[in-house]
Amino acid sequence: MTDTCFVDTNVLLYFHDASEPSKQATAARWLTALWQTRTGRLSYQVLGEFYTVATRKLDPGLPRNTARAAVRSLLAWKPYVTDAPTVEAAWSVQDHFGFSWWDALIVAAARRGGCRYLLTEDLSDGQQIESLLVVNPFLKGPEEILNPNTLPT
Repeated sequence: MTDTCFVDTNVLLYFHDASEPSKQATAARWLTALWQTRTGRLSYQVLGEFYTVATRKLDPGLPRNTARAAVRSLLAWKPYVTDAPTVEAAWSVQDHFGFSWWDALIVAAARRGGCRYLLTEDLSDGQQIESLLVVNPFLKGPEEILNPNTLPT
């Protein structure tokens, strides 16, 4: 079985951001692979950040209905709910690694959700945080991380 990948907001945003065609294509490859292997995970925090940035900060921004449809489709990934133990774990991550609060919360959710990989460009590629490996999805493709036997040809 392929290990699960926690997807940070930036991957979702680049998928919808035509102003960065190279990153858009890479994000599309990742998201396609994660859908096909059923290994994508995220949190409600990520969905909230995505919706806010996609509708207010992207230029051009996504229409609300388009952003809402994207969020609805990602609900199939059973987003991780931030609970009190996750907040406590995030504080520990923040204190130990010096991450921002929001990055620490993402790391804590990914770890508590049992993910093997965290796809983000916001942290150091290759950084190991206990059993969680940070992967910059714009430096490594899905074929380097996911089980090649599960990827489409």
